[in-house]
Amino acid sequence: MRVVVFYGQIERVSFLNIYESNHKEHDSVKEHSHDRFQILYVLEGSGVCGFQHERQLIKKDSLILIAPRQLHSIHAETKMTNLVLDFTELDLEKNGRNILLPQAFLTSAVLNLNVYECNDFKQLLRKMLYEKRYGDELQSLIIQAHLMEILVLIIRTTDDQRKHSDTGLAERLKEYIDKRYFDIESAEDMASMMNVSKRYIQTIFKDRYDRTPMQYLTEIRIRVVKNLLLNTDKDIISICFEVGFESVSTFYRIFKNAVGMPPNAYRHQNGKIYQ
Repeated sequence: MRVVVFYGQIERVSFLNIYESNHKEHDSVKEHSHDRFQILYVLEGSGVCGFQHERQLIKKDSLILIAPRQLHSIHAETKMTNLVLDFTELDLEKNGRNILLPQAFLTSAVLNLNVYECNDFKQLLRKMLYEKRYGDELQSLIIQAHLMEILVLIIRTTDDQRKHSDTGLAERLKEYIDKRYFDIESAEDMASMMNVSKRYIQTIFKDRYDRTPMQYLTEIRIRVVKNLLLNTDKDIISICFEVGFESVSTFYRIFKNAVGMPPNAYRHQNGKIYQ
């Protein structure tokens, strides 16, 4: 049933709509767009949401954000029920329009919610439905407040998911450096391997470990060099290239900056097992 929510007096009819959308198994909504903001909450079922050339799986408790004029489509793999909330900028006061809305709808996306986030979103949507059906003269203010709460939840959820994603990416890069320190040539190599930009990978790695990827790479190499100097009889030039340095001069300079003395002095000062 399509439910239109009215804001207070008749002359203040809201553009906000909230309704249930039911799809049979293998139903499809062809690619289209509209001039409204839409939030879809999957109550049951599963399927695929398409954003132009991108397809994302959706399932129970997925939250779908669709920005105005964004081409999108829905395909139901199973019987699917969605709760649809659509609205325009006019349904929000100044702060909601200028601050919350741009942050919540940075891009169209599918959010996979955890159990706590699901409860928060469902509770707010139920409150909006309740106010529509039973609200009094304060209905317009309450519905608008709930809409703003939903936008705040979206902002916090996307921020948390981005942070978790960034943390995971930084941790994977650290693990990669630990294992492949000897054949990494540059920050560009690492960015390419992680399929992100150099600037982005440097930012998230430094946020996580308080050093850039290249600084961490140097630390690992110096640590390995120290071990090889003290516990093997390998010559210094061999060690230099074994750990991934491209030239002996660069190796000497970096080692001295890090340790305070050249590698041969470090070996001599600390003793060497193999004579």
